[in-house]
Amino acid sequence: MWLIYWAEHLFRFEFHKLGVLPRSIEGLKGILFMPLIHSKEEIQHIVNNSIPTFFLLAALIYFYREIALKVFLYGWLFTGLLLWIYAQNKGSYHIGMSGLIYMLVGFLFVSGVLRKFLPLQAISLFIVFLYGSMIWGVFPMKERVSWEGHLMGLSVGVVLAFLFRENGPQRPKFQYEIEKEMGIEPIDFEAIWVEKVRLAELAEEEDRLRQEQGHNIVYHYIPTNPEDKLKDENDL
Repeated sequence: MWLIYWAEHLFRFEFHKLGVLPRSIEGLKGILFMPLIHSKEEIQHIVNNSIPTFFLLAALIYFYREIALKVFLYGWLFTGLLLWIYAQNKGSYHIGMSGLIYMLVGFLFVSGVLRKFLPLQAISLFIVFLYGSMIWGVFPMKERVSWEGHLMGLSVGVVLAFLFRENGPQRPKFQYEIEKEMGIEPIDFEAIWVEKVRLAELAEEEDRLRQEQGHNIVYHYIPTNPEDKLKDENDL
């Protein structure tokens, strides 16, 4: 992004024409180049996009390393393609990384919610805390701001979160979930407890019946150690 921004000031080539021009053959190349092009008249444009791009890409690569490249490339291509198809054609070129930023926000937030894994849910809450106000960017509130790019990027991010919900990091499974997948029946602790209670009640009932019938069972301890036997005889 910054290299191309620097090149814009060195050469007279109109880099903004590498952006997306909706529903025109000329504007198709913008699907590939749009995120790298920024307004050279307003340095604030590229500055505002650089910080969230760095942070969100770092979060994507760190937490979703296995699928980070796929998510980023698919998000890049489909955000630009949908923008080319659905954006209003007023002869204006759409440029900037903001569409991809919205894609990353949508993916990181929704993916963390779907996976029900505490570290990823924490990232989702952090994304809301930092970039929750970006939701207003999907509405046509400011001129010269590609709200369509924001909307398409956010939509693509949400869809990718659903498509890749079974890939990448997952919530650790509990022991009973693993045993269930292996076809192992879990221990029925309730049945064991009920059986113990039943046997105890049965033993109490037998003792009560013996006492009513005048029978009393006395258990004698027979020592196996000769010294213990001699001691018992002396006691007698």
